[in-house]
Amino acid sequence: MKTELETQSCEQKILFVTGIGTEVGKTVCSAILTEYFKADYWKPVQSGDLHFSDSMKIKNWIGDNVICHPERYRLQLAASPHQSALEEGVLIDLNEFNLPETRNNLIVEGAGGLMVPLNDNDFIIDLIEKLSIPTALVVRNYLGCINHTLLSALALYQRKIKLEYLILNGNFPPDTERIICENIPPETKILRIPDLENITRENIKRITNELKKIK
Repeated sequence: MKTELETQSCEQKILFVTGIGTEVGKTVCSAILTEYFKADYWKPVQSGDLHFSDSMKIKNWIGDNVICHPERYRLQLAASPHQSALEEGVLIDLNEFNLPETRNNLIVEGAGGLMVPLNDNDFIIDLIEKLSIPTALVVRNYLGCINHTLLSALALYQRKIKLEYLILNGNFPPDTERIICENIPPETKILRIPDLENITRENIKRITNELKKIK
């Protein structure tokens, strides 16, 4: 029997991967989704780590055969995009973002969480709204993650942006998971990704093969 993910992968899948904050594992989750859907990958804004960007990590973890579309903005400073851009005298313009042309599935990875500023007026959530694609929200367990998760889900709901997947990245106390899962839109699919001590191509493929929807 095919999983729901496998059934959906027969149609073009485009997802914007965002998180409830920084360092919650968006790039690892993006790699797994990219591998699962045999998708292209696009990081619209790379802020810092240009020597080993998220696109480079995706290729390292999946293989050189994956198509990584060029970033629209590549900024030197590892900081919020608006600050990095200001340091370089660059203004990030929301109108400069367009989805790459591809017939393949596409995974788009944001920077930080929904309210990370791109400039003085626009935030990551505005970019998602402009691109008009559904989201996958990556959640990791820490003190405050319930609040951050439900506020993120509420922000998406208020903008009428579909929360297609909630990704529980790592281990969660049962009561934390229960509260989160009971308070997101009922149509949202919940995915579990176990902790990865070593992020390798083999482990990404193994987790991809084990990935199942959890109702």
